[in-house]
Amino acid sequence: MDEVLEEIEFLALSENRIDVLNAVCDGPRTRRELEEITGASQPTLGRVLRDFDDRNWISSAGDGYEATATGRLVADGITDLYEILETELKLRDIVAWLPTEAMTFDLRRLRDATIVVPSQTRPSAPVQRVTELVSRADRTRVVSHAFNERMIEVVREHAVEEDGTFGGVLSASAIDAVAEDAALRRPLRDLVEAENAEIRIYDGEIPFAVSIADDVVNMLVRDEAGMLQASLETDDGTVRDWALDLHEEYWDDARPLEASDLEGDGSC
Repeated sequence: MDEVLEEIEFLALSENRIDVLNAVCDGPRTRRELEEITGASQPTLGRVLRDFDDRNWISSAGDGYEATATGRLVADGITDLYEILETELKLRDIVAWLPTEAMTFDLRRLRDATIVVPSQTRPSAPVQRVTELVSRADRTRVVSHAFNERMIEVVREHAVEEDGTFGGVLSASAIDAVAEDAALRRPLRDLVEAENAEIRIYDGEIPFAVSIADDVVNMLVRDEAGMLQASLETDDGTVRDWALDLHEEYWDDARPLEASDLEGDGSC
């Protein structure tokens, strides 16, 4: 086996080794402190510390131990690898449908994201999660290729009846689909006429459905056939900045939807 892979295996096969290495990177630690931090027994700590000393990853510091420069380098690397694999495991089942080309942030920002998937008992769970967020928010912004009946109603209540603010950029095809349905045209017209709401039409393709409800970003994930597979939710600041920039970019390139656009045959 390659020597580098052997070292990775050395660390990966023992959670205690990783915990001890991270602990001594935070400052000098006595064996008693390491026992309290890691939960490892003194015999186990003795073996770990000897192995680290053999590799020059630690040095003595008074009555304790601290990481050397290379020890800190290894700790940083194993932490990065852990975060990468943690993120990969979270996204594994939906990554094929994520608009990753447009997601310009480090995907590790999604390692703490909440993913909601449809189930037999709750087939619309992802959409329900988005509407819950919108219904509780003071301000909602959306960039989307779709605008379904439930979302229209929740947004109308949010902006017309509850004094929330809404700014939506929707694809022309999404608006056309709503405008052609007489039952959906009325709540959409209410929304267009609301003082604290504005909808804009984007004539090009929008390859995602992203909402920002106050500080929470939610993305609805669909497969190639348009079937809803999941919602992905995070309050990570970097992802939020990305979503806000995305909204602004599409907003600037879109045209306002007017009530007159919803008259006649519904063509926008």
